[in-house]
Amino acid sequence: MEFFDSHSHYNDEKFDEDREQIIEETYKSGVTKFVCAGYNIPSSIKSLEITKKHKFIYSICGISPNDIPQSEEELWKNISEISKIAINNKGKKLVAIGEIGLDYYWNKENKELQKQAFAKQIELANKLELPIVIHSRDASIDTIQILKENPVSKKGIFHCCQLNQEMIRQALQLGFYISFAGPITFKNSKNAEEVVKMVPMDKILIETDSPYLSPEPNRGKRNDSRNVKFVAQKIADFKNIAIEEVAKITYENAMKVFEI
Repeated sequence: MEFFDSHSHYNDEKFDEDREQIIEETYKSGVTKFVCAGYNIPSSIKSLEITKKHKFIYSICGISPNDIPQSEEELWKNISEISKIAINNKGKKLVAIGEIGLDYYWNKENKELQKQAFAKQIELANKLELPIVIHSRDASIDTIQILKENPVSKKGIFHCCQLNQEMIRQALQLGFYISFAGPITFKNSKNAEEVVKMVPMDKILIETDSPYLSPEPNRGKRNDSRNVKFVAQKIADFKNIAIEEVAKITYENAMKVFEI
């Protein structure tokens, strides 16, 4: 049984002391492919460096809503730089633009800049014929609106998707995949079973978002891709199917959306 962790952050400083050890142990555990996600310029560069060392790791690069500068001038400099990085690495295991999107939980004062950054990076993805990986937190209405106003050629993924039934319904209508992470395993998670059941198997992905959001039974500890099996098991429980089927289908879905 093999797993594909569709979103992780081995470029995070929390892995600085044992990154290579964890990556190798993860691969040996059966997580035979995973994506390392950038969220700003340094992390996107780091992600690409990691992919060069490991044939089973792929990269995405972008400016997340939590990492955009607080001035329009600096934002456009960042977008220009991330565009150069993406263009120079197209075809070199760069499989998507992301993570990009909107976050009104942490940042309420710069909504317009977030929207501009989101739309501009959708434009970049379309130019490079790549999918996008979306971070959306407490911003479902604006996220869907921007996607409708800026159609994405290759679609992509709502990563670590909030358990918002209306957002997921509309995301599915637009052709996007839905990726679930540790929060669906939390004992206090609301709507998890209902939301998972509404997503067809051919649109589901699994992820860890490591080192964050460790699933039960490891909640509160540093997360890594070996924990993706707990997310897969929870989906299997909700859908009343075998974990082997979840592993196989989500692996195939990830290969398809990232065109690997």
